[in-house]
Amino acid sequence: MKKIIFIISILTASLSGFSQTTESNDLKVVLENLTRTKVDLIKATENLSTAQWNFKESAERWSIAEIVEHLSIWEILWNKELQVMTQNKPQPELRATCQPDSYYKEFIMEEKQHVSADITHPKGFIKDQNTIVWFTKFRDINIKFAENLKIDMRDYFERTATQNPRNMYNVYIYVSGHIDRHIRQINKVKAHPNYPK
Repeated sequence: MKKIIFIISILTASLSGFSQTTESNDLKVVLENLTRTKVDLIKATENLSTAQWNFKESAERWSIAEIVEHLSIWEILWNKELQVMTQNKPQPELRATCQPDSYYKEFIMEEKQHVSADITHPKGFIKDQNTIVWFTKFRDINIKFAENLKIDMRDYFERTATQNPRNMYNVYIYVSGHIDRHIRQINKVKAHPNYPK
């Protein structure tokens, strides 16, 4: 618990504004999707029994509790990634190198299974409905961070040597799309014929 409180204090301390102005429609879309996916995940995990939280389609697949723990870990990682991006200088000249928004939306929602980094694999330290409490705490921090942005998100890029670096708006597509992707996974778990009733 002390470790969780420490992590939260670090993330909360990072909330700060900037001098330039974010394109209002981009920020509106980001905030709407951050809130929508938070609500959708809460609804998808409402009133689950212990057996339902921990049911696995197979030994290799994640339970709903493990899926939500994975999403909670990613909320911490997203926050750090976005913080670092705001510390960069705006680079509007890189806009021309960006993939279209549709590229990121299609990738995050493709049916193909993605391989998650080991650091984001669930460890089982957070149990059942506590995983959604944990997720909500970090998602609220990320919503507050976005609310305080006063920059044009499309001018801020990751420090990357790739040919098509992602800007902050692209990253936010992943932040929300990642939740949509795993809600789809949760619904597949629930649809399994052996899922506890």
